[in-house]
Amino acid sequence: MNLDRKTVRRFRDTDLDELLASTRDRCPNGILEPFKAYLNGRFAEAQGQVSGTRLFLEIQARGYRGSRQVVRKHLAALRAGTAEPVRADIPSPRKITSWIMWPRETLTESQDERLLQVRLACPDITRACDLARAFADLVRHQRGYLLQEWIRQAEQDTPKPMKGFAGFLRQDLDAATAGLALPWSSGVVEGHVNRIKTLKRAMSGRASFELLRTRILTQP
Repeated sequence: MNLDRKTVRRFRDTDLDELLASTRDRCPNGILEPFKAYLNGRFAEAQGQVSGTRLFLEIQARGYRGSRQVVRKHLAALRAGTAEPVRADIPSPRKITSWIMWPRETLTESQDERLLQVRLACPDITRACDLARAFADLVRHQRGYLLQEWIRQAEQDTPKPMKGFAGFLRQDLDAATAGLALPWSSGVVEGHVNRIKTLKRAMSGRASFELLRTRILTQP
């Protein structure tokens, strides 16, 4: 029968019910795998308002030969937020972060759709995205009076990095609130520091300290 010795031993030593269960778990997932990216995209496009029967017929026309039940099971996992994302279709963390932090009106239709797919695939990213956008709104519009409420929300049922950031802000709440409420900032000082560092790099090993001092003091 051209079977490996280990395969024969597994069938000999494993209970029939367990073998049947493992077959059900493995085969349908393998059959559906090439179509998961399409299903996830259609699910995100319709914002979850799409029937399993319709999607089954669509992927069947694209070559799917599995059962309808497997498609329904995957859609149920998408709705529950427990479906594993398609590895080949996962954007990089840097790209996801940029989509979250850019103002939503600046995103293209494609970028907004991809971010929606990521949010549907990972509830933690959904929560982090909502909090990050709320915090960006506080910064852009200097709404420091809302910071304490934002910290309270970020400390409840959120990813660990978000909780850590909220705890860091709470340690110096008065200063953080002032930074988001008052018109003054250290931007001018930081600009001068950056200018001095640029001069130091440009003159390193080429000129004396006195010339560096003169340039720093005389240039605006």
